[in-house]
Amino acid sequence: MEYLIVVIVLVIVILVLKKVFNINFKEMKKMGINEKLDNATKKYPDNKEICKWYLKKLNNESVEIEENMGRESCLYIAVTNKILIANMKNSFTRIQTIAHECLHSIQGKRLLMFNFVFSNIYLLYFIVTAILAAFNVLPNNWLFLGILAILSMVYLCVRVYLENDAMIKAPYLAKEYMQDVKISSNNEIEEIFNEYNRINPAGIKGTNFQLFFNVCVKIIIFSLICFVRIVAF
Repeated sequence: MEYLIVVIVLVIVILVLKKVFNINFKEMKKMGINEKLDNATKKYPDNKEICKWYLKKLNNESVEIEENMGRESCLYIAVTNKILIANMKNSFTRIQTIAHECLHSIQGKRLLMFNFVFSNIYLLYFIVTAILAAFNVLPNNWLFLGILAILSMVYLCVRVYLENDAMIKAPYLAKEYMQDVKISSNNEIEEIFNEYNRINPAGIKGTNFQLFFNVCVKIIIFSLICFVRIVAF
């Protein structure tokens, strides 16, 4: 019964936070659509060239850049020091999104490597303990649930910092780039920059909520497995 209480409490917390932060992912997606600004940013160089400018500005030109037209989102991989650029040529948000990933590349190497290693350990721990719990092999389910909760807090603490740091700085780096290349007028740059600042608060809230939701789901799944085992046997 205790496991079911954990599940119920976490579900309530998720729903309350979603309401408090006014999370609506459909609306957030619409916020990134602006035909006028999409057309305005099409005249900028391709994504790889923009990425090179950022890395030079950040004094971090050792980063490898790879374009992947099959991806829908950009990604910086710390262990290989590589930025994967997605197919987003037609979106005005691309200038900021690339800045975001380049900013990840200059975050503390120790923290980035810790995040990479710990994220994989955390995921592996969840998968292994969930399987063992399903087969009733764990000697003390509550102990392993407690460890999962602690690992979740550490994972959340690191990821929230890394993402928030990059999201807060990205609009300003993007503005600096647009001012430097002088492709758009000052008024157009301000309009794009203001739009970034309009959508970013929602993006930060959405990202933080999604990270919290993901760790809660793992705890919920583990708790449900333990509950089912108790009921079944």
